Amino acid sequence: MWIDIASIVFICVTANHLGLIEAIEGVIRNRLPIISCPKCFTFWSVLIYGLWVVGKTDIPLLLAISFLCSYLALWLELLEAFVDTIYMKCYETIYDHTTDTPAADADEDNSAGSVPDMRKWQKKKEIEKKEKKENKN
Repeated sequence: MWIDIASIVFICVTANHLGLIEAIEGVIRNRLPIISCPKCFTFWSVLIYGLWVVGKTDIPLLLAISFLCSYLALWLELLEAFVDTIYMKCYETIYDHTTDTPAADADEDNSAGSVPDMRKWQKKKEIEKKEKKENKN
């Protein structure tokens, strides 16, 4: 049961961090406040899971576990944001400027991030190099 609860917390927080919840809201064209907050989504998911597994026998314990998990979701969310910041700094170091990277090109409309298409970016860089050569001549 505890591994299941830890998995639920991780899934709820990571789904929000990666933008999956925003995509779901975009598909259904409606904002869902209960799932757009990682803490709320975690609380309700753990509570529903607990009621399903344990039943209605120990509601105060299930509420306590759900609140604890939502609090842990807050810290997990901060940890994921910290790791994301480190990733972006490393990415910036590799590509010199964050505005001139495959991820920056791919993420123009996606605040949560995405997988860049390297071929498109490389083609863009080749065109820029040709233009620079032509401008020098």
